[in-house]
Amino acid sequence: MASFNDREKGFENKFKHDEQLRFKVGARRNKLLGIWAAGLMGITGAAAEAYAMEVVHSDFEAPGEDDVLKKVLGDLKAKKVDATEHSVRRRMDELLVEAKAQLMQED
Repeated sequence: MASFNDREKGFENKFKHDEQLRFKVGARRNKLLGIWAAGLMGITGAAAEAYAMEVVHSDFEAPGEDDVLKKVLGDLKAKKVDATEHSVRRRMDELLVEAKAQLMQED
């Protein structure tokens, strides 16, 4: 019986680890997206970092990533940057891969 409990605990620990990693990767992706968007809008330095954190925080408004997309796309359009939903989603996908690679290198 101890073996079954050990396996169950192992699965629970793996699930917890995977969820933490998924959260960290998403937050890193959102920060990178914010820095990318800031650059397109001509925002640099500390203001770009602050904007990137706004993008990270926007992900807590609703489940999923649509809130992040809506914020970034809306901000880009407000600054008259030529961007489409498709181009921002594509960049989000690219940055997700980059964020995961960065986190894996840090471990």
